Amino acid sequence: MIISNDAVVSIHYTLSDNDGNILDSSSGKDPLHYLHGHGNLIIGMEEGLEGKANGDRVSLTIAPEKGYGEKSDKLIQKVPKSAFGDQRVDKGMQFNTENGHIVTITDIGKDDVTVDGNHPLAGVHLNFEVEVINIRQATKEEVEHGHVHEPGGHAH
Repeated sequence: MIISNDAVVSIHYTLSDNDGNILDSSSGKDPLHYLHGHGNLIIGMEEGLEGKANGDRVSLTIAPEKGYGEKSDKLIQKVPKSAFGDQRVDKGMQFNTENGHIVTITDIGKDDVTVDGNHPLAGVHLNFEVEVINIRQATKEEVEHGHVHEPGGHAH
């Protein structure tokens, strides 16, 4: 079987930036399981894995527009420090907004805090080393739900 829409794919991966810094890896962990063609991975990764077979190893370089997008200045804003109440704030801390987005504190002034709503990997070229571990046809329920159901039950 090859990777195509509605396939459940298991992969091991290592993600690095253009400087060779490892940003994420499944090495030493369980493989990543995803439902192909349902937006469970970034577009560039799904495109790069399309048509691959079990046991294939592939190197993918993904530009920001097919990864986490370019950085947008519109997603960087100053908010009053009082918006955080009595909670301690430090540069680099991340918070969930009321609409479910994650923002990162990038600067702290006397009365305000600068938050960045861009994904931490926005604007970054992503380099993946991927090994395809397993491919199987998704169940009808997995396709209807748009994600993989882990062994032993419904994961989401």
